[in-house]
Amino acid sequence: MFEAEVRSEVLLEVLNVVSTLVDEAKFIVNEAGITMKVVDPAHVAMAEVTLKKDAFESFNGPEGELGIDISKLMDVLKLAATGDIVKLIHDEEKTALIVKVNNITRQMLLVDTASMSDPKVPNLSLPAHVVLSANDLNQGIKASESVSDHISLTMTTDGFELNSKGDTDSVQLKLPKTHLKKLECKEKAKSMFSLNYFSNMIKSVNKKADIAISMGTDYPIKIEFPIAEGGGEVRYLLAPRIESD
Repeated sequence: MFEAEVRSEVLLEVLNVVSTLVDEAKFIVNEAGITMKVVDPAHVAMAEVTLKKDAFESFNGPEGELGIDISKLMDVLKLAATGDIVKLIHDEEKTALIVKVNNITRQMLLVDTASMSDPKVPNLSLPAHVVLSANDLNQGIKASESVSDHISLTMTTDGFELNSKGDTDSVQLKLPKTHLKKLECKEKAKSMFSLNYFSNMIKSVNKKADIAISMGTDYPIKIEFPIAEGGGEVRYLLAPRIESD
């Protein structure tokens, strides 16, 4: 029987990532921890989340799958304060997940995983790579949200840019190479993306964390960042918006 204890803020980090794309998710349990692979209904974006065994206070159970209703589990976490321990127990007889927070016990039926997709993460060769602060990127997103519903990202040998252009106004976030944690770019790469998708992804990142972005011209973007103080990792993929001639 699967049974684990985890700090509430760690579990919330995972759920915030997954909830940007789907309402239900398949938690794949193995001896190394828990993994999830989800794709949004429009097949525009996907996420792969790994939470290692070491990120839990205690972790025990056989390999298996748990179909989780994300909103129900997030409702339970609203009862928890930072640092509170959440206990998760798989009741195989009732096909349910038992969640214990302080003096509250919530039992929720598991979702049938048979109808859930099992997306394969494409192996993309993306030529441009940057590591920057989540806070810097959030500033650019906030400035863009009232201007347009899409953004363009550009990497050159000199730095990284986020641009948003509406009918009358425009916004530019320009980060020179000296301001970035890392930059690997031999030639210019530029792609356009939905601001709504991109914004939701970046908002799920801890503001103190660094974000690694890999991209090419008119290719999907790969966004990677740590969670659970290094006890887990997230990889987002987002398809580009191709500009019409």
